[in-house]
Amino acid sequence: MEVVSSLLPHVLALDDDPAVRDLIAEYLADNELRVTAVASGRELADTMAREAVDVVILDVRLPGEDGMQIARRLREESQIPILMLTGRVDEADRVMGLELGADDYLTKPFSPRELLARVRALLRRSRARATVADEIAKVRAYRFGGWELNVGLRRLRSAQGEPVELTNGEFSLLTAFLSAPRRVLTRDQLLELSRMHNAEVYDRSIDVQILRLRRKIEVDPAHPQYIRTERGAGYLFDAPVDALR
Repeated sequence: MEVVSSLLPHVLALDDDPAVRDLIAEYLADNELRVTAVASGRELADTMAREAVDVVILDVRLPGEDGMQIARRLREESQIPILMLTGRVDEADRVMGLELGADDYLTKPFSPRELLARVRALLRRSRARATVADEIAKVRAYRFGGWELNVGLRRLRSAQGEPVELTNGEFSLLTAFLSAPRRVLTRDQLLELSRMHNAEVYDRSIDVQILRLRRKIEVDPAHPQYIRTERGAGYLFDAPVDALR
């Protein structure tokens, strides 16, 4: 039984309320998930140092601790999906949590069935992202319109052979576009792809960073040739791209 349990997806839940911890642990365990429920940030860190974790459930409001800081630290150290638990009226907490890199949130009190559905959705997205990341990791460089982006060195060279400096966010967004040319990417998809490179790209900054990226690679940024806006849908990289492996 212990061997079988170790093969199940591992959910690590942090909440200071024993009743909430018991509810999460019992309900998820009854639905083929392995659960470790802890009451403090120290216990969470100790568990993650010992074991592989697939999803973290994190209560924002913790006595004597800052759940936001814990979320920030988790995101800086890994790409583990984070589901934040917030109070029903704490809209500011939800917004800040998502901007710090949390993948989803759920308001208290919550339905155990909805919690399970959200955890399963995060697991599916994480597996899909890992598959895409594996494919991107095989690429040495991308070429488009005479430009070349060396992924390993994180260097962009223009069609004239000149180096073009990119911020971490710009590099991650350009890599996201080049990995999916001529496909409309929503802001959520761009965020997902950008996080593979540990970039500080948030929903509110995507439009600004795309504007800056256009200024660096477009002949006329006001009438972009490469990064096109698809109104109501997202953005599209409109050029053939060669992936060099």
